[in-house]
Amino acid sequence: QVQLVESGGGLVQAGGSLRLSCAASGGIFRINAMAWYRQAPGKQRELVAIITGAGSTNYADSVRGRFTISRDNAKNTVYLQMNSLKSEDTAVYYCNADVWNTATMRNWYWGQGTQVTVSS
Repeated sequence: QVQLVESGGGLVQAGGSLRLSCAASGGIFRINAMAWYRQAPGKQRELVAIITGAGSTNYADSVRGRFTISRDNAKNTVYLQMNSLKSEDTAVYYCNADVWNTATMRNWYWGQGTQVTVSS
């Protein structure tokens, strides 16, 4: 069973930085895209950033230029560097991965979420 374990969330002042990590383990043949989503109180979960297996990236307009997604394929880990944080970035951040468990079985997995709180 694949597990995604996130870390790096916390409380930071507006204008500060945080780096989130998400490590995947167990039952992995290959990982395709990995992504970060977030969900603020009372709002729907939204895509923040995504990185393909080849390293192509895309970002939500609200974070482009401030956040950077990257991955270490050898460690099955994805990162989210968040700079110039704003109060509106406050949310629970979730890791998501498109995983081939075997050569013919593919599933999407979610992490448990990590809280990011930006104080103004």
